[in-house]
Amino acid sequence: MRAIFLILVIFASGESLSEESICFGTTSNGRLENGVRLPAGSGNYIGYSTLARLAGRTYVHSAVRDIVVASYKDLETEQPDKVFKYAETGFKEGGKFKPHKTHMNGLSVDFMTPVINQKGESVHLPTNPLNRLGYDIEFDSGGFYDGLEIDYEALAAHVVALHKNSQKKGYDLWRVIFDPELQPNLLKTKYGAYLKKHVQFSKKRSWVRHDEHYHVDFSIPCK
Repeated sequence: MRAIFLILVIFASGESLSEESICFGTTSNGRLENGVRLPAGSGNYIGYSTLARLAGRTYVHSAVRDIVVASYKDLETEQPDKVFKYAETGFKEGGKFKPHKTHMNGLSVDFMTPVINQKGESVHLPTNPLNRLGYDIEFDSGGFYDGLEIDYEALAAHVVALHKNSQKKGYDLWRVIFDPELQPNLLKTKYGAYLKKHVQFSKKRSWVRHDEHYHVDFSIPCK
């Protein structure tokens, strides 16, 4: 019975028992060893696509996985009525990750922008093949799309949680890419002062707008 119990524990733990990841190079020219997948979801968060996950597009550095999961856990208390969704990350061994220009060494994660519906309820941004898994969504200058509104409070809380959990583990956030025209709304939240002091946001618009998602690069030593 003891042997069976141990087998069940190992099976349930899955990639949590894998070796620590090793990243090489940079987010735009690198690779990854011992990459781990983000969990499919739990409590207040889910992934953007089951098929994309099965296709191997949600692998990260093990430290990034731990930071992301711990941050969602903290948000269960900090923002108990909010839901979150992560998106593209990278392949298990890193390398080129089309159509992205980065995401090559396990340190890049896309998160879908948190939104509220017309009733003020926190809901997931829709991600399906018809909108290219959410990446084709375009918010207007006021932060609205098809009856949904960007939840800046939830987005700001999430970035703060990612930064705090990175620092707890001895790491940091390198940068957060989010549409510069929408960034001032983050600074108007109760987390604004913290973000302004501790988090480096993109100053110029990227090759894609980054309004329906925000891209986070983690600062973790690589070889």
